[in-house]
Amino acid sequence: MKPARALRSAPRSKTTMGLGPLLKGAEIGGVPVLPIGLAVGAAGLAYRTLDLPARRYNREQNTVGKEYDAWTTDGVLEHYWGEHIHLGYYTEEEMQKGYKKKDFIQAKYDFIDRMMEFSGLEDLEKPPAKVLDVGCGIGGTSRYLAKKLGDASLVTGITLSPEQVKRATALAEERGLSNAKFQVTDALAMDFPDNSFDMVWACESGEHMPDKKKYIEEMARVLKPGGVMVVATWCQRDDGEKPFSKSDLKRLDYLYAEWTHPHFISIEAYRRLMEGTGVLDKVHTEDWWKETIASWRHSIWVGVYDPWPVVKRPYTWYKTLRDGICLDRFHRSFDDGLMGYGMFRARKSTVGANPEDCTK
Repeated sequence: MKPARALRSAPRSKTTMGLGPLLKGAEIGGVPVLPIGLAVGAAGLAYRTLDLPARRYNREQNTVGKEYDAWTTDGVLEHYWGEHIHLGYYTEEEMQKGYKKKDFIQAKYDFIDRMMEFSGLEDLEKPPAKVLDVGCGIGGTSRYLAKKLGDASLVTGITLSPEQVKRATALAEERGLSNAKFQVTDALAMDFPDNSFDMVWACESGEHMPDKKKYIEEMARVLKPGGVMVVATWCQRDDGEKPFSKSDLKRLDYLYAEWTHPHFISIEAYRRLMEGTGVLDKVHTEDWWKETIASWRHSIWVGVYDPWPVVKRPYTWYKTLRDGICLDRFHRSFDDGLMGYGMFRARKSTVGANPEDCTK
């Protein structure tokens, strides 16, 4: 065996020795080849990195709670989206005028008002005494409902994020709202007794649920007979008649895994789950993709117009870049029909129920 020094000093081939100078000196139309090659390689690597979803769902590691903890503590999302981490509502007239002319945060308040109208809340004899907000975020909707429904209604918001509970509670105290409270609770294993709430409200929480059937069943369980359930959630299209292509599945996988979603299901599948509980009546569904689609790119533009909150936090730059790409991909998925915005309402049957358990 030759000594190591002898191996290191072995002469290189003429090809190897001449490769560096060859690349350095090579030109195409007077443009050096090496810098172009490096730039193309770097661009390809960047695309590959950004094209791979980075935040896959993991129930055991509570990736949903941790992601929302991070968003809450860095403050960027609250700065741009306000107190409501959900899409906004845009009328046809507003879309014709240009969605960017509408106040981005006002669109979210408009969505809550429209969701309240949609819910069938007016069919109750009086405002619901107890409301459950499933997936409450930092409590924006919970507080809005608490103020709008009045002191006779108690709104309870649940989330997997301790930081969201802390922030939601602080904001409720600042506003002097004593009828809104918040707690860390798993929506798939709630510790509330059966028939606890007159209304169950769930806005954009189903996306993060690994077991959609259990999600619906748990909400139906804690809803009082005669009570109202209203749900808003992102849905993928039904693939019963037209199976997903490989491209569709790749796009969906990115949408699932970039923002720690386990999976989506269709509006039709949610309807079947609600009807399958055996206790939810008058199930009604709609697709509000047209009314909400502007939110995706509008949220990008508010960052373009006001970049300083991101600029002054260098540790958020890469994450913000990824979020911007994801927002645009969601826009395109809703625009071409791969995704839809499911709206659902139902009433819990009173047949065979104890009158004491029913909504008063």
